[in-house]
Amino acid sequence: MGDPKKPKKKYRGPKHLFQAGRIDEELKVMGKYGLRSKRELWKYKTRLSNVRGLVRKMLALTEEKRGATERDFLQKLKRLGILPPTAALSDVLNLSIDDFLERRLQTVIYRIGLAQTIHQARQLITHGHITIEGKKKTAPSYIVTADEEKRISYALASALEKPDHPLREMLALKMRGRGEAKVISEVPEMEAEAEEEIETPEEEEKGGEGE
Repeated sequence: MGDPKKPKKKYRGPKHLFQAGRIDEELKVMGKYGLRSKRELWKYKTRLSNVRGLVRKMLALTEEKRGATERDFLQKLKRLGILPPTAALSDVLNLSIDDFLERRLQTVIYRIGLAQTIHQARQLITHGHITIEGKKKTAPSYIVTADEEKRISYALASALEKPDHPLREMLALKMRGRGEAKVISEVPEMEAEAEEEIETPEEEEKGGEGE
């Protein structure tokens, strides 16, 4: 059984600790998703490895034998937003570590614009400023389902609930700036498309002479 005071390790570390390429890659992922330590990253790598192993075992079976197990397994991954609604069992083998990290509460908070940076998102969660369906969540690693993502908000008791809070105003300015930048970047493309689609009077005359 093991010692109940010493919980079982939930991850498998790398076989070779000092590989420059792997270390650089891990540091990039940690910075992108605001992970606190490499143990957090290794947990998701282990989870991904276990999922792939389970899929390979199921694919070795006939459709009749894996029936309900395959259906429940895919339904869970789709509910978590890790897989798209139309995904098949073989699509699970194409999943990457990013597909799992994107569903962490910390990442979702940053993506939907409730925090300025991925690191600030972690701080807001641990300080109790974030709720899902009115229930406070303080674990940045919490996996958000597709339905829960629509119900994330600031806690009612949090100062961030007020629209005039400095952070809320800065986020609003940031989002407004993104919208304006998008419109500005689209204008030249639209003008170029319009020039291709609409002929000038001179071009129309030339076209008419040739017919």
